Amino acid sequence: METINKKILLVEDDPNFGTVLKDYLIINEYDVVHAKNGMEGFEKFKKDDYDLCILDVMMPYKDGFTLAKEIREKNKEIPIIFLTAKALKEDVLRGYKVGADDYLNKPFDSEVLLMKIKAIMQRKSIDSVTDSKQFEFKIGNFFLNSKLRFLSYKEGKPSKLSPKENELLRLLALHKNDLMPRELALTKIWRDDNYFTSRSMDVYIAKLRKYLSQDDGVEILNIHGEGFRLLIKDEVEN
Repeated sequence: METINKKILLVEDDPNFGTVLKDYLIINEYDVVHAKNGMEGFEKFKKDDYDLCILDVMMPYKDGFTLAKEIREKNKEIPIIFLTAKALKEDVLRGYKVGADDYLNKPFDSEVLLMKIKAIMQRKSIDSVTDSKQFEFKIGNFFLNSKLRFLSYKEGKPSKLSPKENELLRLLALHKNDLMPRELALTKIWRDDNYFTSRSMDVYIAKLRKYLSQDDGVEILNIHGEGFRLLIKDEVEN
């Protein structure tokens, strides 16, 4: 996943730690705005668009919990990670109640924070794709209507797909010419990602390949260990 241009609001009142953390995130290709207290953090949040917020819990003027609540009133979807020097169960529960996506106790490994940020952002971007309302797709010379589960080739009679065939092809079409992660399909369609459901999905991929074999310009590629790619050759070449 690309991190370039992903914008993070970091609200941390310790100037030394805040500067070090900001520089670390910038080195890892994030755009970071640092606020030194909760009041300043909320003012900066209102003036710009961010992809994620990292909030210290204990801050002067306005604590992280209060700030998170105000942020949530403005934006219900933006991910929030709390940083805290207190590992009390009550504080952790309070953090999740006001909408935290994750929690880190100080001191922490900066690489762990980086992995958490990437995982949260990837999950959010996947959710935004799969929650798309689009149901009509042009796939080479095929036309898919995922509401009716109809797949037609040129002007021919449409084939009626099974529910799982339809959902799988729709996910592939939403990621057209890009990677569709294997775990995404397993969790969104099969609600599970164990070995047996994975083998089941491979069977459905084979069925879709058979449907799409009428068009030489359309191919489902297996990206080893990662997922699948619905390749539309004319679109890639052009």
